[in-house]
Amino acid sequence: MGSRRAAGERRRTKPAVVGSVAAVVVAGAGFGAYAVYGGGTGADDPARTTAAAASAAEEEVKSGPLSATEVTSTAQRFLTAWQQGDVAGAAAATDDAGAAKALLTGWTKDARVKDATFTAGTPAGEKVPFSVKATVAHKKTAEPLAYDSALTVVRRAGDGEPRVDWHASVVHPELKDGDKLVTGEAGAPPVKALDRDGAEITAAKYPSLGTVLDGLREKYGKKGGGTPGVELRVVRGKESKAAKASDKTLLELSEGTPGTVRTTLDPALQAAAEKQVAGKARASVALLRASTGEILAVANGGHGFNTAFQGSLAPGSTMKVVTGSMLIEKNLASMDRKHPCPKYFDYGGWKFQNDDKFEIKDGTFRASFARSCNTAFISQAPKLENDDLTKQAKEVFGLSMNNWSVGVPTFDGSVPVQSAAPMAASLIGQGGVRMNPLNMASVSATVKSGSFHQPYLVARSVDGREFARASRTMSASTLAQMRELMSYTAGYGTAAEAMAGVGGDAGAKTGSAEVDGQEKPNGWFTAYRGDLAAAGVVQQAGHGGDTAGPIVAALLRNAG
Repeated sequence: MGSRRAAGERRRTKPAVVGSVAAVVVAGAGFGAYAVYGGGTGADDPARTTAAAASAAEEEVKSGPLSATEVTSTAQRFLTAWQQGDVAGAAAATDDAGAAKALLTGWTKDARVKDATFTAGTPAGEKVPFSVKATVAHKKTAEPLAYDSALTVVRRAGDGEPRVDWHASVVHPELKDGDKLVTGEAGAPPVKALDRDGAEITAAKYPSLGTVLDGLREKYGKKGGGTPGVELRVVRGKESKAAKASDKTLLELSEGTPGTVRTTLDPALQAAAEKQVAGKARASVALLRASTGEILAVANGGHGFNTAFQGSLAPGSTMKVVTGSMLIEKNLASMDRKHPCPKYFDYGGWKFQNDDKFEIKDGTFRASFARSCNTAFISQAPKLENDDLTKQAKEVFGLSMNNWSVGVPTFDGSVPVQSAAPMAASLIGQGGVRMNPLNMASVSATVKSGSFHQPYLVARSVDGREFARASRTMSASTLAQMRELMSYTAGYGTAAEAMAGVGGDAGAKTGSAEVDGQEKPNGWFTAYRGDLAAAGVVQQAGHGGDTAGPIVAALLRNAG
């Protein structure tokens, strides 16, 4: 897509917030009258004379806030050229002509879009929304295409001229930089996904499962016996694939034959999970069977990204389940042994403290775990090797190995080897540690079942794939203590309020993860009840016991 300049290089000054202007339809002379290009000639036309170039170089570099006129005229220039098929002119109106030209050329050549009209909306400062109406044609098949997008105007580095800040999302909001649009035979056949009872799963019925269905289609559409149709789709580029994003269908021109794949999802539990995150845009939860790893439910309040499976967030004090098991195994802690919990602890040049600077005098490790004392864990950092936590996460809990084979894309947790203060921070789920609800549900499941069972959404028998394995289990003594610590926390510690009414054999751990730039921390909660294990996160919401806790506990409480 061409080289990209850093945002700081493109924006020397902040754009101004300007007043609204009337919406303009980019159609023929009405909008085109404002355009300055015709026949593909643009600002970087090699035909410019030497004298004109010299004169331009002598001009003072433009700076300061963008005016309303600069914003609207730049948007008009770009949209008019794009509509008229003047790819060079449209690209020249951006701050990355090479990348823009490549994607805009593919708009007609690869995506097969024609007869497009653009309607500009009311600008909001430097941002100009616009709507698109066009036709996608492939052989004898044609379908209408309509969607909304937006562009942003900035000052170009070097001369300060106003230009469209180029990103692939200008062409379509589903595109990330490096992606492209293609119309043709579908990359994968459609898929008919079934729940564990054999009923069809649809995004209309379960809004959280849109991204899950995309992943199932990519992996099992063909394996399930499907044949592809013809569609307009987003084909992911290198960066999107690295983030495990699936291709996405935008418009179906002709239907294919769907393949069929059965999942482990429980319809009643999935419906309950959807209900728990409804109206909570930053809430995510995952529920699985501890003894097998079967994923029974997954839900995200914001449906555009599967945070429950692919999120990469600091898990805060829920990580103390992993750290606690390591300290017990190394004889650095024992459930009822006296354990330090001071107000502060200095390590590696950082000063660590507990929430509200509390301390527990002459307390046990049980008390520190239940109350989530940070310094009780960080105080052991001087006695640890830099890779101790990484080894524990991989060898016992199956995390941070990047080899889970769930059936759809997942992030499998990350516990990097760190030193000094970041290593200490990782002991309480900060530093470089990153997890998602599926990872932390698996942590609780490992404690409950006694060994790691890789979570899965599609049975191994469907395609014979290999599951991830942990190389060892906790000792019997460590396991018994971890179960008692989580049970005590659920009954008398920071998880007690949320877990009230969750009967039977239950355990839990709360967490709050501080994130730079956020006024409130991300709230985490992981728990088990019987053979079920679950975890959830609510971003930018506060303490885990108050935010994610009620979501997770409600699923466990009502799961039979």
